[in-house]
Formats: sequence, C-alpha cells, structure tokens
Amino acid sequence: MTDGFLFQINATDGAARTGCITTPRGNIPTPAFMPVGTRASVKALSPEEISAGGASILLGNTYHLMLRPGEQLIASAGGLANFMAWKKPTLTDSGGFQVFSLSDRVKISDEGVVFSSHIDGSRIALSPQRAVEVQGKLGSDIAMILDECPPGNAPRKDVENAMRRTTLWAKRQIEVLRPEGQALFGIVQGSIHSDLRKLHLDEIAALPFDGIALGGLSVGEPVEDMYRIFAEIAPLMPVERPRYVMGVGTPADLLEAIEHGVDMFDCVMPTRNARNGQVFVKGGKLNIKQARFLNDPLPLEPGCTCPTCATYERRYLRHLFMSKELLIHRLLTIHNLHHYGALMAGARNAIAQGNFAAFKKSWLQPREI
Repeated sequence: MTDGFLFQINATDGAARTGCITTPRGNIPTPAFMPVGTRASVKALSPEEISAGGASILLGNTYHLMLRPGEQLIASAGGLANFMAWKKPTLTDSGGFQVFSLSDRVKISDEGVVFSSHIDGSRIALSPQRAVEVQGKLGSDIAMILDECPPGNAPRKDVENAMRRTTLWAKRQIEVLRPEGQALFGIVQGSIHSDLRKLHLDEIAALPFDGIALGGLSVGEPVEDMYRIFAEIAPLMPVERPRYVMGVGTPADLLEAIEHGVDMFDCVMPTRNARNGQVFVKGGKLNIKQARFLNDPLPLEPGCTCPTCATYERRYLRHLFMSKELLIHRLLTIHNLHHYGALMAGARNAIAQGNFAAFKKSWLQPREI
C-alpha cells in the first residue's frame, strides 16, 4: 500500500460495507460518489457548492487536461486540487475511456495509444507509462492505469485481447515512479463474460495496486448483465482494497453495486442530465420542462434540503429552463449532486445500522412526483 494511503472498513451489512479511505489530502468516507470534473471543473458549480452537496473527492480527466491546459501548467500550480481551488482529494482517470469514446480518433497497439486531438487534430502519443507520468504531474491523490475498454457488444475475441493488453500495460505502469502519497488503482476488464472477468481480476489483483476498479461497464451492455457482473465479481475483489466501479450510473445502479460490496463510483449523469432538465428524486426522476410544472409551486423534491429545493419553486425553475437561462444549469446540478451525496450518506448510515436492504427499497420506492 502506498505510504499515506489507507483503507479501513468500519462496518458491513451482508456484502455491503462502509469505511474510509485516507489520503494525504483528506479522508473519503465510503461508499463514495465522485462528481466528474473533466476539465478541472464540475460544470456550472464552484468547489464550495460541490463540497456542500456531500462530495469528498472529485474526478479529473487525464486526456483532456494533458491537452488543455497541459500537465506542466497544472504541476506549476501545485497540482489539480490547488489549480481548481478544491480542498479535498482528487482522482484522475487515465485516458482509457477516451480510447473507447473517441475510437474514430484512436490507434491502439501494445505500445500504447495514439490520439488525433479533438482540439486541433495533432497526433498525441499516450503510452501506459506516460499516462502514469502525466497523472503524477497532475498530482491527483489516486491515479488510474491506462486500460483498453471494449464496447459492451464487442466480440469475445476482442474482449480477450483488451484484457491481455490491459494486463501488459498494468505491469509496466506499476513500475513507474509516482509522487509521494499518490495511490494507483488497477482496472479489470472482461465485459459481460463472468469467466473472463474472474480471470482478469486474478491477474490485476495479483499486482500491488492500492485499489481495484471494474471498467468496461455501462458501455452499451444490458443493465441486467451489468447487475449480474456486480453480483458475481464485486464480492471476489480483494477485501482489503477499495473497490471502484467506473462510469456508473443511476441511483438504482449505485445501490445495486453497493449491495454487492462496491465502495466508489463516478458518473457524468447527475451533472449532464441536470443540464438537460432531468432531476433525480427518490423513487425516480422528473423533467422540469414538462407542461405539468408550468404553475407548480412545489420545490423540485419536497423534503429535500438542498439550496435549490429550499429556495425555488418548480414553476420558476421550468421558466428558467424554457427561457434557456444559464442559472438553471447551476440550480438543477446543485440538486442532483446533493441527491447523490444524500444517497451515499444514507447508504453509509444504513450499512452501519445493519438495515441497508430496507434503505435501498425505500430510496427506490416509486412516489407521487
């Protein structure tokens, strides 16, 4: 385990568990949800507003930050957290998801990835070793290895090749010198194939990573297959290391994964969906642009304690959205991140009290909206 990085389990309820990750920059109570700050910013919000929503750690994107403003500039500012005035820990992904999402701009080999920049078309080489070196300059508390993430409908042969390449890269990356206190997590691939997931988990868990992540989920596979992988693979991940599911997902997805022992999550859903007018509430979601909210004086979610619900009515929020006022992006994002923060806090408390199953059922129970 990296010096200054520690994971402790405080309580369990079945496979679900609550604990704390200790980093040099601060503590992360688990289960934890990480808002996505792709370009050193969670869209529309200040660090203070993000923290007030319950977040204890943010995610930044290596691919985007190395292109703009560049890792050297961020290093000169004292690292990503200092650069964006965030007082808590950060995690940086490696650029591996961009191998998937920007596949038309990418060439992959055993030596690494060559990107065609989405900014100016220039060719950018990202080897596994360089992915870790860049994250070292970004100064994140947790760095992720570069992996190959096949789409959810990829042929089995392609999934096996992605696993082989991810393991090859992982062995190279574990040897790269990192800043003092920076943890490094490995990533398990295998798509929806349980036997391949177990095989790759054995390979990645055998390496001295500080935590283990499940990658390659929520990339086009059926939800029931994703849930099956949670149930079959998460409990097999090393007990003593944090378990992270990348890029997932809805409140229902998170609760399902927590039930099987997952500790960490990230997803753009609460922020991206907010900008499209979609609001998460207990039992489901609502879309503020619907005509039924035209003259509705209720808050977004009765009983919610976020600043948006404490101050504004649905009819005003709908007006802002229909008028394309920028304020609406901030107000709906504040609510959604508060919702996810409350979900994580509630899950931690329920696990500690031994009633997670009842908490999960109550949170997802359909309600009159």
